[in-house]
Amino acid sequence: MKRKIVLWVKDELKRSGAKGIVLGLSGGVDSAVVAALAKEAAGRKNLLALILPCHSHSRDVKDALMVAKRLKIKVRQLDLTPLYEQLIKILPKAKGLAVYNLKPRLRMTVLYYFANKLNYLVCGTGNKSEFLVGYFTKHGDGATDILPIGDLFKKEVRVLARELGIPKEIIDKPPSAGLWAGQTDENELGITYDELDGILKRTEGKRRQSAPPDKVNKVKRLVKGSEHKRQGPRICYIEGGFNHG
Repeated sequence: MKRKIVLWVKDELKRSGAKGIVLGLSGGVDSAVVAALAKEAAGRKNLLALILPCHSHSRDVKDALMVAKRLKIKVRQLDLTPLYEQLIKILPKAKGLAVYNLKPRLRMTVLYYFANKLNYLVCGTGNKSEFLVGYFTKHGDGATDILPIGDLFKKEVRVLARELGIPKEIIDKPPSAGLWAGQTDENELGITYDELDGILKRTEGKRRQSAPPDKVNKVKRLVKGSEHKRQGPRICYIEGGFNHG
């Protein structure tokens, strides 16, 4: 698994003509795994990890710095909190995701700034479990050039993390998108990753479900309702084009 992903990333770099990789380091297991894989694929000198706190928990920043130190990779920390607060001030008042989703979209803006500056690829850190149910921000953490672990379920990411020597406290840490204080992925999704992975795998393999029907139906609704997030912009195609006669 590790070798296949590393070779794939190398091929993507060669195909695109990019000189290296930039990624966001959040302090979670997904970004830690991707950073370790990217280091092997691009080399330490051609990898830049950005830590971009925005009203973030101090532990997340501490964990991200710990991962960067453990992997011995280049890292830059830029606090986006003042920029976020200024943006909130000039925008009409809103609540919920309209406000919270500004954070991952600001982070992706910064990642692409460095990608353009350095001729790097932006490397996403999302996994298959999140991708299938749409648990990512459109044009935020979902807007990347490559997605190395996009075909790995959360459980598989954790297995790979142990193989890569990612610290246990990072692997066991409750996953969180960090959109607001106290948020966790599983609480927001209303299902554990183990349950989610099981339902998705059985759906993919067209096997009989073992989970309760209400949870199976919930996952099916999440997959169906997030289809637009996995596609490009919808285009209105005009058959035959314009008549210029």
